Amino acid sequence: MKSQSLVRSIVLLAVVALAVPVFAKPINKTINIPSAAKLGQADLQAGEYRLMIDGTKASVQKGSQVVAQSEGRWEDRDSKSPYDAVLLNDKGRVTEVRFSGQKRVFVFSE
Repeated sequence: MKSQSLVRSIVLLAVVALAVPVFAKPINKTINIPSAAKLGQADLQAGEYRLMIDGTKASVQKGSQVVAQSEGRWEDRDSKSPYDAVLLNDKGRVTEVRFSGQKRVFVFSE
C-alpha cells in the first residue's frame, strides 16, 4: 500500500512540475534600445520598443508592427537587477534583457 501511495505522489508531483511552465504569464514590457542593434534577422534602430516574451519566444514591436522575433531561454543571476536593461555585445547584437527587481534574465539564442 505504501508503494502505491508513493508512486501516486511522485506522478502527481511530476504532473504539477510539468504544468507550471504552461501557466506562466507572458511578459510584456517597454524597452529602450540605446543604439542600433540586431535581434534575430532584424536590424533595429535606437529607440523605444515593446518586448513580448512567451515561454522561449520573444517578439519586438514598433507601434503595432512586429519588427523582430527570436528564441531564448530564462536564466537566473546571483543578484537582482536594479533597473530594466537591454544588453548588446560588441557587434551590436542583443544578447540579454534584464528586468528591474528580478534575478531572472532572458538570454537570446543568437
